Amino acid sequence: MATNKPDPRGPGYIKLYVLAATIFLCSTMSGFDSSLMGSINALPNYTKYFGLSATGNASTGIVFAIFQVGQIGGALFVWLIDWYGRIWHIFFGCLGVIVGTIITGLATNLPTFIGGRFILAFFATLTTTAAPLYLVEISPAAYRGTIAGTFNTFYYVGSILATSSVYGCHKYLADQGDLDWRIPLWLQAVCAGIVALVIKFFPESPRYLILNDKHEEARQIITKYHTNGDPNHPLVELQMREMVESVQGIPKATWKDLFDLRVLVESRSSRYRLMLNMVFSWFAQFSGNNIISYYLPVMLDAIGVKDTDTKLILNIIYSVIGWVFSTCGARLHDVVGRRKMLLGSTFGMSICLALVAAGSAGKIEYNNNAAATLSIVFIFVFGAVFSGAFTPMQPVYPAEVVSNRMRAKAMGAYKITSGSAGFLNTFVGPIALSSIGYWFYVFFVFWDAFEFAFIYFFFVETKGLTLEELDIIFEADNPRKASLEAKKTLQEKLAYQQKDLS
Repeated sequence: MATNKPDPRGPGYIKLYVLAATIFLCSTMSGFDSSLMGSINALPNYTKYFGLSATGNASTGIVFAIFQVGQIGGALFVWLIDWYGRIWHIFFGCLGVIVGTIITGLATNLPTFIGGRFILAFFATLTTTAAPLYLVEISPAAYRGTIAGTFNTFYYVGSILATSSVYGCHKYLADQGDLDWRIPLWLQAVCAGIVALVIKFFPESPRYLILNDKHEEARQIITKYHTNGDPNHPLVELQMREMVESVQGIPKATWKDLFDLRVLVESRSSRYRLMLNMVFSWFAQFSGNNIISYYLPVMLDAIGVKDTDTKLILNIIYSVIGWVFSTCGARLHDVVGRRKMLLGSTFGMSICLALVAAGSAGKIEYNNNAAATLSIVFIFVFGAVFSGAFTPMQPVYPAEVVSNRMRAKAMGAYKITSGSAGFLNTFVGPIALSSIGYWFYVFFVFWDAFEFAFIYFFFVETKGLTLEELDIIFEADNPRKASLEAKKTLQEKLAYQQKDLS
């Protein structure tokens, strides 16, 4: 197999990349919404129409946080993925997003607007939970981090499109009533509409097919997308054997099984897996990143940046930086490894937020413009450091660390956890920023330091291992240590194979 490695530029892989690129639009949809609200909140026409405070208050927090509430609600239905499959879940999610867009786009009062955002979030969760899970399960192990990790980098493409559309509409339509914020709201339906039109033509996840005794269909998909159509390639038999063995003795799921959550906690390894799934989900939302992505205009206002156009342009720049670094990070996770990337990121985030707090204090307490510049610079450095490591792995690592039987329900736990962390962030954020100001950043300095320690002692390395090989890792007494030893063995094997080839 070492001398007959499938060509990653072969016809099957090209088809896989096209398939993945379409699925990436689900992430673009999610990024569009999150940055859209942060940008729209800077528009006087929007805040005046709904009677919101330009500097943020409890009502502003509810408008933002209702999205997390919708996420939690949608996560309760993730188990449907194991009933009718990943593809149908994505399809229904996209249809719901279109309905939510229509409601928010036509809303004439704040309760209707909030209700529309809840519906949009509920169905967006169906899509953004099933989509990365689908990519993790259909991607070959050697490129799983790159392909599935790139999914979340398109969150920033959505952010760029959202902030750019708000900037353009505000610049040219600010004197046209509420068009400068309503048109961007309607654009939320574009990505969902494209995915809904084509998703039913895509193949189902091979692991879902194996779970439902459709072995031949799974084999055909592995052959087509992993070995460029070569049914005799040893990789086909290897993956089929691993997948079949992973579900051996497990009966086909019934309606009763779909509601049974014992699979998440039935053994020590299951509990360790669930712990990593939920802890990473919390870290990915509660590291100071959501405060910046949602409330960047408010933060800039606090350190003296008052012009609306300037704040929108800086929002666009923040999104571009995030996209560039997260795209590079998606590939680096398959080169450097998950643990080193996450450890470096948490250390860097802690340093950046310390400097943001120091700069903010200098501007607020002493009116020092140089300190304000320092704060702005390290807000953007923070965005680069966070997005390079955490953004590509947000939906990937929680899916990698759980077994095939656990995955659908565990992704529900992932969404509930991230939604809860996001709700706390976005609801408390404006209140904390207006009440304690830069001390809120100081809190995250120490929190990110805690994350560094936790990741070092407990997180498992998943780079280069198939989902079934990870099952063995988690059965070890110390999964973290076992994963590092497996990584070392894999590196030695690859080095030997490379030497043999030369």
